[in-house]
Amino acid sequence: MTAARKSGDIGTVALRPRDVHFDWDGVALHWMPDEPLASHVISAINLMLPAGERFFVTTFKEALGSVTDETLREQMIGFMGQEAVHAETHDKVLWEYLEANGIDPRPYVAQADFIFDTIMAVARRMPAPAKMRNLVERLAFIAGIEHFTAVLGDWILNADLEKFDADPTVADLFRWHGAEEVEHRSVAFDVASHFGAGYVQRYVMFVAGSGGLLITVVRGTKFLVNRDPSMPNYGYPRVLLEMTRAMSRGALPKWRQLAAASVRYLKPGYSPEIEGNTAQATAYLAKSPTAQATAG
Repeated sequence: MTAARKSGDIGTVALRPRDVHFDWDGVALHWMPDEPLASHVISAINLMLPAGERFFVTTFKEALGSVTDETLREQMIGFMGQEAVHAETHDKVLWEYLEANGIDPRPYVAQADFIFDTIMAVARRMPAPAKMRNLVERLAFIAGIEHFTAVLGDWILNADLEKFDADPTVADLFRWHGAEEVEHRSVAFDVASHFGAGYVQRYVMFVAGSGGLLITVVRGTKFLVNRDPSMPNYGYPRVLLEMTRAMSRGALPKWRQLAAASVRYLKPGYSPEIEGNTAQATAYLAKSPTAQATAG
């Protein structure tokens, strides 16, 4: 890694999954009461996270056997452990939180599962040389997605959601997850590089992945809004307009922040170490109400 770290950062840490449990009893659908649309945007991430993170773990397991660098192997194993816990935790959110608030997530979740299951089914049927090329493409794709999860993790660690009266359980869920995304932000990039993913391949897969991520979040938001009896039946243009308004109030990361993050990633010589701050992430994990309670 060549880029300078942020001032005060502690650098690489040993990655480990944390046993967490969230109690969703009584958590309202609009977990930021004055920002219902922004609540749905962030909740929409729950709709695709379990399938996506299981895909990440499956791909890394496939790659692990070809990695002889012990340090990278340890980081990959820690990454897989954290991603597996993320998938399990967000899967529970779908049923314990969304269904409790009258929203059946299965139609949308089935689509996410179908997409990732199809990608893996096609990969398994490929001849050996094509399988390796496909593995490298998937690793480059994951590296691009992990760039944005680290950017979003850094944002939510620093966002003042309390000014919107954010529910502390939901805020802790996303800050715990965001902190671990910052903590392991370099792993997917390092693995893709280890397997020979070059700049052009990373560029192409980043454009595909970031575009897919944006579409997925907007579609998920519309899905939740249209099943929320307290909100109008917004179409996509209105969803995007309301997202932009929520961004201007600080309830969501701004478009210009996301665009700047894209430009950073696409610069030759980019390193994930410039995103977020490991010291801040580990400090939050040390005080997270849920992480503290389960550790005890």
